[in-house]
Amino acid sequence: MSGGQRGAIAILGTGLAGLGHAGGLSEQDIIAQAACKAVAHSGLAMQDIDGIITSSLTSPWWVMRMAEYLGIRPRFSDSTMFGGSSFIADLKMAALAIEAGECENVLICYGSTPRSAPSSSKVNQMRAALDPQPYEHPYKAFNPVSSYSLAAARHMYQYGTTRRQLAEVAVAARQWAQLNPDAFARGPLSIDDVLGAKMISDPLTVRDCCLVTDGAGAFVVTSARRARALHARPVYVLGSGHAHWHRQISCMEDVTVTPAVDSGRKAFAEAGLTPADIDVVELYDAFTINPILFLEDLGFCKKGEGGAFVEGGRIAPGGSFPMNTNGGGLSCTHPGMYSIFLIIEAVTQLRGEAQARQVADAEVALVHGNGGVLSSQATAILATSL
Repeated sequence: MSGGQRGAIAILGTGLAGLGHAGGLSEQDIIAQAACKAVAHSGLAMQDIDGIITSSLTSPWWVMRMAEYLGIRPRFSDSTMFGGSSFIADLKMAALAIEAGECENVLICYGSTPRSAPSSSKVNQMRAALDPQPYEHPYKAFNPVSSYSLAAARHMYQYGTTRRQLAEVAVAARQWAQLNPDAFARGPLSIDDVLGAKMISDPLTVRDCCLVTDGAGAFVVTSARRARALHARPVYVLGSGHAHWHRQISCMEDVTVTPAVDSGRKAFAEAGLTPADIDVVELYDAFTINPILFLEDLGFCKKGEGGAFVEGGRIAPGGSFPMNTNGGGLSCTHPGMYSIFLIIEAVTQLRGEAQARQVADAEVALVHGNGGVLSSQATAILATSL
């Protein structure tokens, strides 16, 4: 899609596996299950996959491990790591590789098992050694929650955003999850439940924070030209953008403004669309402040108006702005890095396969991923037609 080649690639099949608790299966096991589903649903066989993109929170060699495990000898592979936004950013990399003739069919996949095989203390120690943050690690902040709570507190102070508005994000996500049989958390949740939950890092309670679950997802990308011959309902990538301005939140110029400003602008420009053209929105909601910031930075509302924007059930089932329709990272699943599930849910909605949570007449979807501490932002616009 270099040079503004709108709709050059399309998504074929998707696959999910091991959601919630993987029952003793390894990360490779559940990724392989998701990948096999995605390839089969693409009208392809695994030997047709000649490109693979994947990354891991723990292994820098992950793309080699997964190619070996799946029996793929790729002509193109990539494992660039942008945190949770990686798999939306990967769309651009896949498009460039296909356009250059490096490969034809790219498998993008991810999975992790932090719930059934927790190793957070070891992982955090490893990250501190391999990815030092000299203005934060010495103070032993409870990250990532404390960093996001800093953004939330500043937004509340600067724009009058309220705790109840943050809670609206969690409650709406839970209402969508209650319509999704794959969602991990489907019990009742009220605004008062969110406000009264255990405080983790003021102003965020445990219900303002994403789940910790197992899970794997995969999808296959090919050229738009080939997609029409392979799949009855390919989903086209009309535009994508990626941006990062910082690694540590302490180096942000303004903790209420994220690089989504840039990634969104790129995606909309390439697609030739505006926020008014979007039918369904899937935003990375690791914490309740995230969607509020991203709604503003992506242009769905003005800066400072995100809290008011989500009030009154607007983003919940039956509301005028369907958002995070699978239940999001807050109530559906969150195995460390989440953006691959945003793409899979958007594709499910655009194909009319979401059953009880289906958004009527959904033809254009926006997906937006977040990595690090509001660090890496990736946006893509998907559609049922060019």
